[in-house]
Amino acid sequence: MVAEALNDMSRNLSQKEMEKNEAIAALKNEITGHKETVKALREREEHLRILFEEAADAVYVAKPDGSLVKANKQACRALGYTEGEILNLNVIDIDADIPSSGALFEISQRISQENPITIDTMHRRKNGTTLPVEITMSLLQTREGPQVLAIARDITERRKAEAERENLQAQLQQAQKMEYIGRLAGGIAHDYNNVIGIIIGFSELALDKVGPQDPLRNDLKEIYAAAERSKGITRQLLAFARKDIIEPKVIDPNSGVESMLTILRRLIGEDIDLVWDPGKNVWPILMDPSQFSQIIANLCINARDAIIDVGKIIIETANVTLDPAGCAVHAEHSPGEFVRLSVNDDGCGIDPAILDKIFEPFFTTKEVGRGTGLGLATAYGIVQQNNGFIKVHSEPGKGATFQIYIPKHGEDITEKHRQHFKAPPQGKGETVLVVEDETSILKLAKQILSKYHYQVLAANSPFEALELAKAYAGHIALLITDVVMPKMNGHELAQQLKSFHPDMKCMYMSGYTTDLIAHRGVLDEGVQFIQKPFTPYDFVIKIRSVLDQSI
Repeated sequence: MVAEALNDMSRNLSQKEMEKNEAIAALKNEITGHKETVKALREREEHLRILFEEAADAVYVAKPDGSLVKANKQACRALGYTEGEILNLNVIDIDADIPSSGALFEISQRISQENPITIDTMHRRKNGTTLPVEITMSLLQTREGPQVLAIARDITERRKAEAERENLQAQLQQAQKMEYIGRLAGGIAHDYNNVIGIIIGFSELALDKVGPQDPLRNDLKEIYAAAERSKGITRQLLAFARKDIIEPKVIDPNSGVESMLTILRRLIGEDIDLVWDPGKNVWPILMDPSQFSQIIANLCINARDAIIDVGKIIIETANVTLDPAGCAVHAEHSPGEFVRLSVNDDGCGIDPAILDKIFEPFFTTKEVGRGTGLGLATAYGIVQQNNGFIKVHSEPGKGATFQIYIPKHGEDITEKHRQHFKAPPQGKGETVLVVEDETSILKLAKQILSKYHYQVLAANSPFEALELAKAYAGHIALLITDVVMPKMNGHELAQQLKSFHPDMKCMYMSGYTTDLIAHRGVLDEGVQFIQKPFTPYDFVIKIRSVLDQSI
């Protein structure tokens, strides 16, 4: 019995020892697991701390009242504070768009309702300057109570890119508007030229039929003079629309300006000092000399009108090379080598509100009778037609500077002398085929040619012209055709007529050209053209020069 009791006691002791050992082992495991958990938590906290401190964006933690609890390194760098300094600040101190606690409360309400929120705002640096940021704010629940986590990203470059994009978009819209106005102006000038041509032509023919003492002569001269003035307006409209016909020559810009100085001083008057500052070794340009003179005159007159009483106008030339980077933010600019012609004045300047309108036809701030609003529009069109561009710098009360950029031309400067006639040259009985869908102009051309001893075949349409040419047994020396006609243009007609009159010469006439015979108003090589409206005198001179020209 005693032995059994001892055995039972021994078994119980062993059981308890095992249970004790198991409990100790479990406690050890629990302690080990706790340590590992603590270690993992510490590692996680360190990882989060590193992410917080080394984040590329500025990160802040703030209490609901706006006092800052934490700020990372980038926040300190961005605003120029030390960590100790920044943690003594309130959100109101660093956010320029949150001026008061009331505004801060509104932001807090938004966060609690929409959590998270993203806004664009301006942060204020220690030195007083501001920094545009995109800030995302989230509500956090912590042991200390609710707090706000704010991540602020510097959007300076994005703002610059947006501003550049908006600038380019505005330039594109302005260019499209000017192109539309140009098309409208060109179309109006084309139709108007037909009417003016009829008035000029028949007025001149009528003047030849009345004597010096005839009472109708003065009336006819007034009609003729008015038509000539109207012709000048249409030429300006066509220059703006880049559809005026030009004869480019290689010219020296400095010589071109110098040749105009005397007349420019008369134009601007004695009270205004005209200063000419030529650049050295200025490159040649390819441009119609009359257009070059017109640009200078128009800009100087515009400068004169901006000056009250006395003042100064400075004309300068220089060689300029524009690189692609410098042209990237200006849609109308292109890289390359240019001659820059500048006209500066110390006048009243230009209001920024109208700066984008100054090149529009008939837009003017001048008094009635002091300008048509075509001077700057004409200069704009001429520069565009010659593959250049204009820059304007102006502030109210500080004068204005107009800079014209024309591409450099590589050829030597040459001069071509035109043939001038003292009296209208007579025809030699040559047969001329005239094709014009405007009946009155066709009638006018027929009368002029008959008067100057040409044989005339007159057709009111291209198809009528083809029938006349096929049926005519003799030699047709010259085809005079309008460029733009219904169903078949003048260029196509000339090609078809050449098949059975191969030696026939051709001269085009139009209120403006199309790309059928010219590009941007510059005639293709070998093309003969007369601009409407024309006088009978100019008409017969041009015809004679074309007929006498060797092929």
